[in-house]
Amino acid sequence: MGFLETLGVKCISDLAIREKRVFLRTDFNFPADESGNIADFDRMEKIVPTIQHILERNARLIIASHFGRPESEKDIQYTLEPFAAKLAEILDQDIYFFEDCVGMGAMQMVRDLKPGQILVLENLRFNEDEKKGSTAFARDLAKMCDVYINDAFGVCHRKDTSISVLPNFVETKAAGLALKDEVEVLSKFLGMEHGDGLCIMLGGSNVTDKIGLIRPMLDIADKIIIGGSIAHIFLAAKGIRCGATEVDETKIPVAKEILKSAGVRKVEIVLPVDFVTAETVNSTETVPCRADSFPEGMTAFDIGNETVELFTQKAAECRQLFWCGPMGVYEKTPFLSGSVRLAENIAKLPLFKVAGGGDTGLMLKKSGLEGSFDHISTGGMAALEFLKSGGILPGIEALKG
Repeated sequence: MGFLETLGVKCISDLAIREKRVFLRTDFNFPADESGNIADFDRMEKIVPTIQHILERNARLIIASHFGRPESEKDIQYTLEPFAAKLAEILDQDIYFFEDCVGMGAMQMVRDLKPGQILVLENLRFNEDEKKGSTAFARDLAKMCDVYINDAFGVCHRKDTSISVLPNFVETKAAGLALKDEVEVLSKFLGMEHGDGLCIMLGGSNVTDKIGLIRPMLDIADKIIIGGSIAHIFLAAKGIRCGATEVDETKIPVAKEILKSAGVRKVEIVLPVDFVTAETVNSTETVPCRADSFPEGMTAFDIGNETVELFTQKAAECRQLFWCGPMGVYEKTPFLSGSVRLAENIAKLPLFKVAGGGDTGLMLKKSGLEGSFDHISTGGMAALEFLKSGGILPGIEALKG
């Protein structure tokens, strides 16, 4: 029995959806480059099997998603219209797009859909109620469908209206094929205890959310390797300051407490010992240095050679690895090599390897290493929350019954 089945959650393959109106909540919140251009469409291709399953049953498909964090309604830089065009190209099929996600116009577009046709709605976050868990907004969305499918693992840890409230107003609901695949792979990490050989490797720039997830990881991991921005908080907690590198001072007491708890539980916390530094993130000249002899006025933007070897050695002592977040500012060529060399080393290790998050997946793809991992999750924070909660996420809970 699969993990979703044990929770009482159905998969789309269990449903009779022929010629029904199917609302597919997907995740088009892909990484974008500095100009706002979509950098990677792999996440879109992962939902194609679910879309094809729906179309093969001659259903009417309504696709909804969010993209970015628009600060105002109708912020054109966050429109989903380019995603609709890209999906039409991938499927080689005409796709309708509507400039809103609810209202009379949207309802009319849904009524006009014929079996086998697709409508993509505008960015859900253009409606301020999406982030509020609004019952009224959920009811408006529910009017457009007979079936609700969630294939957006990357946002299943959120309590957004379309994720955790809308399913309550649709009688027939299930997980999509991509969501099921994510959950079944990640569930292999659940129930682990000290001694089972789990290594969790954290990087990236999302300090606030990730540091809060480390404490519960002390219950399941034997080693926690920390790079990226979050590493500097832990180094500061140990009295090591890295030049002009920014540190969230409010998180240092949390890091001290985690280090103390890790010591008591005999969980090894592994931190960088050297860095690649520069005056600014746009500098082309870099200077290598050790963490304990950092040059004044310089900022760390990548891990150094010694750290790559240290992280590799520690990972090799384990049997499973979950990696979330690059170790440096991988978008900039001078600060990509640390993450890539580490990934190359990890790829050679006989571990069960899972990478999580859009940035981690994009970094692995840029370096041609995505095929060396057993699985690349579409959600970094969602995957960490999944491990922390024992698989109980709002978006999955909402699919029960």
